[in-house]
Amino acid sequence: MKIAVIGGGSWGTTLADLLAGKGLDVTIWIREMELLAEIKAKGENTWYMPGVKLSPNLQATMDLAQACKGAEFFLMTVPSQFLRQTLSDMRPLLPKNAAIICANKGVELDTGKTMSEVCEEALAGHKYRFAVLSGPSFAYEVIRRMPTAVSLGCKDKDLARQVQELFATDTFRVYTNKDVRGVELGGAVKNIIAIAAGVSDELGFGADARAALITRGLAEMSRLGTRMGADPKTFMGLSGLGDLVLTCTGDLSRNRQVGKRLAQGQKLMDILGEMKMVAEGVKTTQAVHGLAKKLKVELPITEQVYAILYEDKDPAQAVRELMMRELKDE
Repeated sequence: MKIAVIGGGSWGTTLADLLAGKGLDVTIWIREMELLAEIKAKGENTWYMPGVKLSPNLQATMDLAQACKGAEFFLMTVPSQFLRQTLSDMRPLLPKNAAIICANKGVELDTGKTMSEVCEEALAGHKYRFAVLSGPSFAYEVIRRMPTAVSLGCKDKDLARQVQELFATDTFRVYTNKDVRGVELGGAVKNIIAIAAGVSDELGFGADARAALITRGLAEMSRLGTRMGADPKTFMGLSGLGDLVLTCTGDLSRNRQVGKRLAQGQKLMDILGEMKMVAEGVKTTQAVHGLAKKLKVELPITEQVYAILYEDKDPAQAVRELMMRELKDE
């Protein structure tokens, strides 16, 4: 059994190391020549996971064909906005009935498509199996073997069990869930709410405000998900509430850090220009904002985060407008 991990960022490196550490045949595809050289020379990903020695079993390459050759499982960890093109490049390299496991969290900007929908379009006519891995998981903690539990969204019961066993270790626990749409939407929308939480925390609005954002953010997540055919119960699980709590409260959350810096008065382009890793919530906000308009779903927190990111709205004013909305039943 061979596993190709497509993407050499922090999450791809972490999951590749986890799998290789189990003695599995794992090859990670890296785009950057300098990073590949660092991994081969030092045995660590010095760009994204400095100081962490990777499993000696882990192979790395810039050659996509080499990474995919002989693989049965393809773990996609490229940023969500690059998934379609990457899958198109991989298409002639994929075997029949390949298992595609998406571990990225976002919604495609130009189309409003979830990752499973992007796969459907990019791989149309090609027989494959699909799963999505999501849930409360900071790469920094997972790669240091701290206890973590995540959700695996998969409609194929046999594949779900296979992938569950593939990833399971004494520090990484995987729960299966048939609701693919719910699992992938929870992982995407929570990043938007995390930006709002970062804004609120930096403005000094306290724990009350953060708790309100998490709770009402969960309501937005569930409202959009239900409209798109997800099971509302999914959002009470790891890929919904669990991931939401983590990214809204944890200092390792890139999206929360974006919110904090916006509240300090920094410009979005300056923030993104200084970040080595992708904050998925920035483009997901734009995608979900458009999706909500199209589906006529009310997402007030998302609307205000969009205004802060793309309309240069004062963060404090955005919070005030959330508080002064028309009074309603919960």
